[in-house]
Amino acid sequence: MRYLFLVLSVLFLHCKQENTMQQEPFKIHAFRLKPGQNLKKEIEAYARKENIEAGWIMTCVGSLTQTNLRFANQPESSKSTGHFEIVSLVGTVSMHGSHLHLSVSDSTGQTIGGHLSGENLVYTTAEIVLGESTQLIFTREQDGSTPWKELQVRKR
Repeated sequence: MRYLFLVLSVLFLHCKQENTMQQEPFKIHAFRLKPGQNLKKEIEAYARKENIEAGWIMTCVGSLTQTNLRFANQPESSKSTGHFEIVSLVGTVSMHGSHLHLSVSDSTGQTIGGHLSGENLVYTTAEIVLGESTQLIFTREQDGSTPWKELQVRKR
């Protein structure tokens, strides 16, 4: 696990992105969700509890018994029940709002993904590692470029 953190840290520090500084200090948060917990609700609650203003999903592994995903260009979410492996969770996380996409696979390996919505219930575990910028603030605001609240990045 330490090796994973080291590799991710080195990769992050060598990437130069808009609104960030190379070798920006950041924090790492790691926590585990237990059976029956709601993936999105618990991640957002953790961000509020820890006062995370600019975070992102570094990794997540685990399983779900229920998914609730909104697929591309669809107005409503689709709910599925069964046993699913989390194969990817990506996105931004903040006490001011989040934007998360999830991919899961079923027992045949069929994989599906979309915008994380509603209840996505943990089956056995969800092991989550978040990165947190100490120099940025993420908010979600309507800026006129789309009908939705979109990511706005500010320096602290």
